Amino acid sequence: MQDARDGKPRSIGCWALGLLAGLWLACGVAFAHTAGMTGYAKISIAGQTVRFAITFPTDALATDGSVRDLSDVADAVAQHVRITSDGTDCASVPPEVRPPAPERASFDVVVHYACAVPVRNLEIRDGLDAVLGADYHTIADIEWPGGARRVVFEQDQRSASVSLADDAGEETQAAAGTLASYFALGVEHILLGLDHVLFVIALILPGGRLLSLAAMITAFTVAHSITLALSVLDIMTVPAWIVEPVIALSIAYVAFENLAMRSAVSRRWAVSFIFGLVHGFGFAGALAEVGLPASALVAALVGFNLGVEAGQLLIIAVLLALLVWLQKFAWKPRVAKASSIAIMAVGLALLTERVLTVSI
Repeated sequence: MQDARDGKPRSIGCWALGLLAGLWLACGVAFAHTAGMTGYAKISIAGQTVRFAITFPTDALATDGSVRDLSDVADAVAQHVRITSDGTDCASVPPEVRPPAPERASFDVVVHYACAVPVRNLEIRDGLDAVLGADYHTIADIEWPGGARRVVFEQDQRSASVSLADDAGEETQAAAGTLASYFALGVEHILLGLDHVLFVIALILPGGRLLSLAAMITAFTVAHSITLALSVLDIMTVPAWIVEPVIALSIAYVAFENLAMRSAVSRRWAVSFIFGLVHGFGFAGALAEVGLPASALVAALVGFNLGVEAGQLLIIAVLLALLVWLQKFAWKPRVAKASSIAIMAVGLALLTERVLTVSI
């Protein structure tokens, strides 16, 4: 069948639907399964002792298709993290483990290293990629009396050297490094977070005036920034078993509005703000799994939030460009409707999964 306006087959609409909904859904799922794992470490130096405390997400217990014991991961840390003081290896003592809890989807491993002489020049080698995969990286805060530094152990940089005698400007460098590291984490989280991506797509899908779209995005940004800060600063927290299902519900509800309420766009900024408050607690949960440095809390919080906004703006720019292109075709409304149906179905599926997980 031909379209009366442009003479193009209606089947092109199906292709556009695949581009708009299928590409985002499929890529989101694929990225979620291939993204590298992150551990957050705090390395404290005092005299001849180095304390290496690292927080892992519970995913670290299930890699390469097998499930590891906590003790196996702890032993791997002691084996693959090498501490050298002034050219001499420091000896590790048996590691300590803090297991995950229902409200905490992560676990801690603490290893103490005894060095032969008081530490002046320290070298740290993080070889945990041998156990957790080549894409694994550790964000580490190194602290000693009178100084601090932030380093990231990743694929091309698995070791770092620290001189305790040269601490000029270390605090500034640590804050800048923290902001940059958490900015990258924020971008990664929003781009690889299927639920947050779908919510933003559903918000913008009906189109509308630029002022209305700006109001929606601003309301969402302000709302999630508020609750992210409140949660990180321990002023107000909401358990994940409430937050995660409500985030899934927000996706389904906004997609439903696209289908059933013609006047939804005019007040979408209020819906965006209300659900943005909940998404902020979701962002805080992601940060809690990685951990936050006490010495650079503000820099970490600001960096992560800016990263989330940068990733969000990238999604919006791509989506708006696609919507402008679709305006040229008569079947654009059908594409938007079909995409909303697909997004609502995914939201309801996520809601069912998360409610059943809590029930179990």
